[in-house]
Amino acid sequence: MQSTKGRDMSDHPDNEPILSYAPGSAERIELQAEMDRQMSHVTEIPCVINGEEIFTGNIMTQVIPHKHGHVLANVHLAGPEEMEAACQAAVEAQANWIEMGLEERCVIFEKAADLLATTWRAKANASTMLNQSKTAFQAEIDAVCELVDFWRFNTYYARNFHDDFQPLISPDGVQNSTEIRPLEGFVLAITPFNFTSIAANLPSAPAIVGCTAIWKPSRNSIHSNYVMMQLMMEAGLPPGVINFLPGSGADITSAALQNPHFAGVHFTGSTETFNGLWERIAGSLGSLMSYPRIVGETGGKDFIVAHPNCDHRGLIVALLRGSFEFQGQKCSASSRAYIPRSVWESIEGEFVEEVGKITMGDARDFTNFMTAVIDQRSFDKISGYISRATEDPDCRIICG
Repeated sequence: MQSTKGRDMSDHPDNEPILSYAPGSAERIELQAEMDRQMSHVTEIPCVINGEEIFTGNIMTQVIPHKHGHVLANVHLAGPEEMEAACQAAVEAQANWIEMGLEERCVIFEKAADLLATTWRAKANASTMLNQSKTAFQAEIDAVCELVDFWRFNTYYARNFHDDFQPLISPDGVQNSTEIRPLEGFVLAITPFNFTSIAANLPSAPAIVGCTAIWKPSRNSIHSNYVMMQLMMEAGLPPGVINFLPGSGADITSAALQNPHFAGVHFTGSTETFNGLWERIAGSLGSLMSYPRIVGETGGKDFIVAHPNCDHRGLIVALLRGSFEFQGQKCSASSRAYIPRSVWESIEGEFVEEVGKITMGDARDFTNFMTAVIDQRSFDKISGYISRATEDPDCRIICG
């Protein structure tokens, strides 16, 4: 990575503004038309290996979670040949990608951010609303604003690495120098369903600093993730730098770990899956060329603690939004609350009343606050919580 000493770094990026999608607004009309367009046909989603689209014929369908009978896409899953080819493509692409230099790499992802903020905005939002059952607001803050910010801020801070994190001091008679190098090999990015922005960020963040990647998208968000892959290619991403590989996580991980050039994993998902992945990596160290970097974010149980003198209205809003936005499927979703009895007695009636006003249904109806959870497994898990609470004499169900 080259130093940018002398470069004007005062042009700090700003957060991408959130559009309102108010009734009659141009963005709302455009988004609804794009949703209709995407629902009017079934997309064939290939593997993307070394810049080429590979249609394997081993197909899984992608449906709309709030409209199970509607097939959005036919996904061509990777097999052993595609997995091996993707690993090899990532290895072979790295030398040229490093040689391109940090500045040119940053320009590609800044262009991707600009495209996403403009001509690709409706496409990204519509694909996320249909594929992950997000409302227009939830899609906007995720698939567009957060990802635009990822790409703009990541490139900004990457350019600062040398001067901010490796300041050099050379005493008299000594000349110190430093070079920040990428991992020698490819990164396996295993991404979650719930945020399109995180899914695209996990392979692209290492790519900015000179790594190459295998992108294994969640089986529940392949449609929207493929749109992001197409966007990066449109922005000028060279072949082989990021290889898009829908398929079995276990099989793709096995293929990656059998390659001596496996250099790291970038993961967001369940704690159980991450623990198993870490164990498998540790067992493969003897066959790898370097010690892999392991970066992961896993599940947790977020909570709300209310102070006896808290703002009661603010607490109600926090309980409603934290618990029910995107059906409680966010990393930041609240799953429990600790509230003083005096506060709860004051807010219970209003809170129950407000929960009763929550509307649920099709994401295309912009008046709905909630849509569907992502799949049957998730639905069964939540139904199980409710069933057990109903049967537990120590539980009191206050609403729902």
